[in-house]
Amino acid sequence: MNNNTSQENSGPAGPLDDLLVIDMSRVLAGPYATMVLADLGARVIKVEVPGTGDDARHFGPFINGTSAYFMSLNRGKESIALDLKADADRDLFEGLVARADVLVENYRAGTMDKLGFGWDRLQELNPKLVYAAISGFGQTGPYKERAAYDMVVQGMGGIMSVTGHPDAPPTRVGTSVGDITAGLFGLSGILAAVIERQRTGRGTMVDVGMLDCQVAILENAIGRYLAEGVVPGPLGARHPSITPFEAYHAKDGYVIIAAGNKSLFDKLCSALQRPDLASDPDFETNELRTRNHEKLKDQIEKRLAERPVEEWLDIIGAAGVPCGPINNVEQVVNDSHVLARNMIVSSNHVTAGPVRMAGNPIKLSGHEDPLERAAAPELDGNRDAVLRLLRDRDPV
Repeated sequence: MNNNTSQENSGPAGPLDDLLVIDMSRVLAGPYATMVLADLGARVIKVEVPGTGDDARHFGPFINGTSAYFMSLNRGKESIALDLKADADRDLFEGLVARADVLVENYRAGTMDKLGFGWDRLQELNPKLVYAAISGFGQTGPYKERAAYDMVVQGMGGIMSVTGHPDAPPTRVGTSVGDITAGLFGLSGILAAVIERQRTGRGTMVDVGMLDCQVAILENAIGRYLAEGVVPGPLGARHPSITPFEAYHAKDGYVIIAAGNKSLFDKLCSALQRPDLASDPDFETNELRTRNHEKLKDQIEKRLAERPVEEWLDIIGAAGVPCGPINNVEQVVNDSHVLARNMIVSSNHVTAGPVRMAGNPIKLSGHEDPLERAAAPELDGNRDAVLRLLRDRDPV
């Protein structure tokens, strides 16, 4: 049902303010990519299933009956509900495609073809369209028709095998890195395709698989296996090849210390008033420090146990050694630096009222980074605005 109560959301002025994006995605990977596009100024129109809309609308927690999860991923967008099996709505959708710059969806591979809107048809409607398909396993390969969620690709992609502590049960990364990395790689592909279109005049299909993205972020785990033939496993908070580089126990909690080279290690030893560690032959090189990490950790923690975390952060930080606390989420959202960087923003939703959420980490000179953002749309809440677009704007 169209209430037309949401404001027409065009996003903050930004470098993409001439970009029109159709967002057919739902839940997390696609909506995350299109939210960043909206934050950068694009006009993003969510095409949703009538009656239910994006699945994320039904995920808690809820504020006055509205999903905080959904609002945190869909700020600054517009919504129209279309049944792509109905002729009239298919006509409206084709009109949108003809005018759009970008279309994003995260259905299982083959779904758009079944709807009659595969890549060939989309090119017929708009040869300049950038079409981003973000799926669990991509558009090719033996797994392409499988369904996937974040947890599935975290397991299949190897990241869970190197997360957690040795001999502990499998541990999921604490945020949905399977979805979020796919959204970010999808965003990169979209922007690359938009730039290429400026040169060629033609659109591109961007194919991003969540499993591919997990493989891409395994970084030194793959490097170590291919170089040494040893299968990496979980190491807790310790870096596999740099030492000291982990969480160390102080008097009242943990201090993260990251001394990534000999100069920083020497500074750390001086700050700890343990210059003997810097001259110890077991710790002379990073390779030796990593080989003897348990011995070094024992020596560091004996010294750290004498003072609380805050004191050590001041002492070690003043020495120029990268260090930090382990904050919980409450501490993060109230951190003075996080707030100074506008990384907690708010929007005023029509039913939920003021809602706080994570901000946009991309800061651009010449463009504002507002603390107040346009709200997430009500389902079908921008139908009139979208219909005006179809009447008033010529196809690209």
